[in-house]
Amino acid sequence: MDNYLNKYAGRHMDAGGSEIGGGGFRGRGAMQGGRPAFSLRNLRTFNSFKNSVFRLYYGGMLGQMAAMNMQMIAGSLLLKRLTDSPAFLGAMSFANAIPMITLSFFGGVIADRVEKKFVLLAGQIAFALVSLAIALALTFDYLNREHVWILVVSSIIQGAVMGLAMPSRQAIINDIVEEEELMNAISLNFMGMNALQILAPAIAGFMVAKYDFEAAYYTMTGLYIMAIIFFIFMPRIGVKESGRGNALENIKEGLHYVWHEETIRTVLILSFIAVVLSMPYGMLMPFFADDVLNVGAQGMGIMFSVSGAGAIVASITLASLPNKKRGIMLLIGGIILGLALTGFAFSTLWPLSLTLIVFVGIGGTVRMSLTNTLVQYYVEDEYRGRVMSLFMMQFGLSSFGTFAAGLIAESFGVQWGIGGFAIALIVLSILTLVFLPKIRKLD
Repeated sequence: MDNYLNKYAGRHMDAGGSEIGGGGFRGRGAMQGGRPAFSLRNLRTFNSFKNSVFRLYYGGMLGQMAAMNMQMIAGSLLLKRLTDSPAFLGAMSFANAIPMITLSFFGGVIADRVEKKFVLLAGQIAFALVSLAIALALTFDYLNREHVWILVVSSIIQGAVMGLAMPSRQAIINDIVEEEELMNAISLNFMGMNALQILAPAIAGFMVAKYDFEAAYYTMTGLYIMAIIFFIFMPRIGVKESGRGNALENIKEGLHYVWHEETIRTVLILSFIAVVLSMPYGMLMPFFADDVLNVGAQGMGIMFSVSGAGAIVASITLASLPNKKRGIMLLIGGIILGLALTGFAFSTLWPLSLTLIVFVGIGGTVRMSLTNTLVQYYVEDEYRGRVMSLFMMQFGLSSFGTFAAGLIAESFGVQWGIGGFAIALIVLSILTLVFLPKIRKLD
């Protein structure tokens, strides 16, 4: 208990002297006689929204994730229509992954040593400039099959920004909310992302079909600017006293820490493998929309939106649950995701595909939310940024899976490219459930 009090007694103050980490910004569950009172009013589902700093962070996150969800539709569909090659989409994802993976280590050091608010602002400015550059290239008819390299370069830049800035975006949540609210805050974070997965892809699909691609990219630029405004109004969070020595020494210390923390190491490894096996379907979705289901850009937007609806249900449920049995829920989420993806991959029926993609959203959100929560729950404060950089690396590693799935799709069809990986995910999740009881029993 003393360690817990010490952890939060020294929370940093903003410039005006307001406490960021104290009880004034935090919501606590109502108590009656020392025990939680159960009522709909006292459900903990939205507790983190009582924290004003979390609300500002949330607004910025919504702007960023709305733009990124739009890009999932507009970017992959634009590349598909310029090249008509699943292997090229895989290569594009691979180009994004290299800087993301290599720079994530430095992003983790930055998260531990630099004011996170400034890192978030710099990242949003870079994203906005890249999106605006693509919009202008489309407006002046410069972006075509001969100049597809523009998309490759933009993907490399975005991967670099993700690697440097995203560890701070993840690690800052623990600086804003108390440990007991961590799963609630992370689940609400995913709820917002998934709500945007309903709206943003549908809007992007409509814009592409009605006005063409540049309208989507100008809208994305505006959303990044919205995120910048929210982050400007956030107070400074402060920096932990953990950054000593040069960056390479800090990286080595972080890797040494993770290697000797069995729980964190095992959860991260399982998450890396699961992401590689499950994430490629998003980049290859244009081929399901155009060639397997014949529903086009709007149908593709609908599929992402329906998946987001399932993910919202999962997020709200997780936000309402106590901090119990999170390990077994993580593994069950992986099984649900694998089964749903397998069915979706081989389905040629539009209603069946829509039904299955709901469960893809549910399984993916359960797995990702609980991985994030468990890693942040067990990590020590001074290593949080560097550990979260490893967590963020999985999104770069997913590009290796996309590249491999694209090559398989080129030779054997997109259904086997996704379905084969999904079957492997089912096997991995079941084996972990049976043979790794320590993970299964995590709370």
